[in-house]
Amino acid sequence: MALQRPEWLKPAPDSVVADNIKLGKWPWIDAVHLLWTVWVFITPMFGGGYSLRWGLITLWSFPLFILFYVLALTSARRHAPIFALAMIVLSMALLPIYPSGMNYFVFGCVMLRTHRCISMRRYLLEVALLNIGFVSMASWIGYPWQVMAWIPALTVIIGLIVNVERSSSEKDAALRLSHEEVRRLAATAERERIGRDLHDLLGHTLSLITLKMELSRKLFERDPQRSQRELAEAEQIARDALAQVRSAVTGFRAADLAAELASAHLLLESSRVHLRHSPPPAMPAWIEAGLSMVLREAATNIARHAQANEAWIRIDSGPEAVVMEVVDDGRGGVAANGNGLAGMRERVLAMGGELQIESPKGQGTRLKIRIPVQAQALAPSQPSAAERMEAAAATLQGARL
Repeated sequence: MALQRPEWLKPAPDSVVADNIKLGKWPWIDAVHLLWTVWVFITPMFGGGYSLRWGLITLWSFPLFILFYVLALTSARRHAPIFALAMIVLSMALLPIYPSGMNYFVFGCVMLRTHRCISMRRYLLEVALLNIGFVSMASWIGYPWQVMAWIPALTVIIGLIVNVERSSSEKDAALRLSHEEVRRLAATAERERIGRDLHDLLGHTLSLITLKMELSRKLFERDPQRSQRELAEAEQIARDALAQVRSAVTGFRAADLAAELASAHLLLESSRVHLRHSPPPAMPAWIEAGLSMVLREAATNIARHAQANEAWIRIDSGPEAVVMEVVDDGRGGVAANGNGLAGMRERVLAMGGELQIESPKGQGTRLKIRIPVQAQALAPSQPSAAERMEAAAATLQGARL
């Protein structure tokens, strides 16, 4: 029976390990940096030598350091720096009696920027302050000046190398995101091309109807029966063309919400927010178009303001109403009309629906949008081109009668 990892050791959706999986890398590729821990076992050779005390301290401190390292890689973005600081605290606590603990200090400084959205300047300032504390304590204990020179140099050099490498990986992920956006724009251009082709096809159909109507007019007195057949065929062609246009337009619109879900997924994943959602169900096109705009605003708010680790989008379509919920586990405390919620509320009200907000401070935010299907009758709308064509056909038929 395979051993299962404890729940607290499972990678968070926005952890370093989870990011490696998303980038197609080996999840624990960052473990290669542990090769530097060989200095824990080499340091006694440069002074003090190996002793029973050194062995006992190594026996408990090294596994504790490895645990902090693993937790820094598997924890959520907001918690990872805590374990980097724990390495630094462990090193400073052992400094008076365990010189090998200096290596824990280097690792802690290097991993201090792990998954934190801070500038390199701020990171270097934090490392400089930590090194000032280290040098002060090492000087007070009586460490040689060589230690007080190369430890700060190591923390800065290795920290820059590792974090620049990680920034490069993040830029590669952003580049892939831009490639996905290019694909989406290409799909939009393809839909526009199909629309133009459909327009051309409709033009040919209308030309055929015109010819049949003209033929029917000319045959009206000479061959009434054939004239009626031509009229019936023209009517059938018009109805078929109208059905095809409606079907095609509905198909184009149906892709809107699916495209917004895909766009929200890319936006939030690039902001290290894990998004869970399912394919959108079938619903009236006018509701889908409105919910697409609301979803776009909600995803933007989560990416910019929520400081969340995970988000969920649920959409249910029933005979009476369509319900969409957007939930995140961020900081919460959103005002009723803050962060663009006023605009979302106005859009939902324009569709005859309602917007509910639950945002307790520190417990995330839940948006629930409910749009009654019958609300279309109350919402002002302009007749579509197909409806205008039907009205014109009916008017023309009435005039001929």
